[in-house]
Amino acid sequence: MGTFHHDRGDLHGITVVVETEGPETWVGRCDTMQDGHIVLLGVERHHAEEDEVAREAFLRRVAMAGPFPRFDRIVLPLDGVAAVTRLGDLPTS
Repeated sequence: MGTFHHDRGDLHGITVVVETEGPETWVGRCDTMQDGHIVLLGVERHHAEEDEVAREAFLRRVAMAGPFPRFDRIVLPLDGVAAVTRLGDLPTS
């Protein structure tokens, strides 16, 4: 049995953590990762230079409770991405 999402990539529909090479970390549902971009839906962002909470504390909270979306849709260039990790692969403690 096939799926109508076959052309969207392995992470389509999965909530992921996108660590950039800069100060931002994004958490959202992966729509596509192709043509040099990753598209996230229902996205929360952590900015190391602007947010009071440390990145590690942010990720612990998101791993336990899920993201609190502040953005509907974000398109990030993959050449600025350091890592993409499934949210479910993060430790919750």
